[in-house]
Amino acid sequence: MESYCSLYVPGGRSVFCVFKVGDVEAKTGISVKLSREYQLHKRLQRLMGDALKEFAMIDNGDCVLLGLSGGKDSLALLDLLGERMKHSNGYFSLHALHVRMRNIHYLTDTDYLAEKSAEWGIPFHTIEVGFEPDREEKRTHCFLCSWNRRKTLFAEAQRLGCTKIALGHHQDDILRTALMNLTFNGSFSTMPAKIVMRKFPVSIIRPLAKVTESELKEWAEIKHYKPVLKTCPYEEASNRTSIGGVTDELAKINGEYRQSIWRALLKTGALVETP
Repeated sequence: MESYCSLYVPGGRSVFCVFKVGDVEAKTGISVKLSREYQLHKRLQRLMGDALKEFAMIDNGDCVLLGLSGGKDSLALLDLLGERMKHSNGYFSLHALHVRMRNIHYLTDTDYLAEKSAEWGIPFHTIEVGFEPDREEKRTHCFLCSWNRRKTLFAEAQRLGCTKIALGHHQDDILRTALMNLTFNGSFSTMPAKIVMRKFPVSIIRPLAKVTESELKEWAEIKHYKPVLKTCPYEEASNRTSIGGVTDELAKINGEYRQSIWRALLKTGALVETP
């Protein structure tokens, strides 16, 4: 017996992935459709499909450059979007890029990232860059690292002929950024689900915009993703970490706080940025 799971492909079409239920059930002793992996996979693909369609993220013929940091979010994006590409009948193509910062002391297993990319037939690229410390206090290591990574992504996208850059930010990233901007900048804005750039023929897309961080954590555990060998030494001491505590408190006050903030972002047009 074969089972089918429907996948939305950008352009309004649905395709089907196929696997033999009998083979899986014989090995595991559990019903595939009742397994948590099956249910979560179906939910993640549905949520990503909703985002791709609602924000018109991928067009026919697009070459998409996927930013592959090596964290759970980018690995999930690689697998989920790679699966869609495989069943899209050539609707779009993918490249994966890992950017290493030579003066930030963290470690990633690039061989593992290359292997994960190869599972979907996705060309893998890695580039090492660096930056000089800035005298201006506001230009922190995090700012400079992010700015240089983005600069490298744009340059490589244009070199490869890619029209879109896909990043692995999830819904919690978007909501926390909105709260950070509201708290520290006095503006109601966030990292959009889609940005059409003014100066470059490239758009930034975030296909996991509707997926929660907890769902991605569970998926990473199920898929046994290898963790980053050594994390960035600056990632713990940031306003983003502090805002995470604020959202935890908001969840206690109102269990639907994320839906409320998301609707507000939609109403104000903050989730799509165009010239």
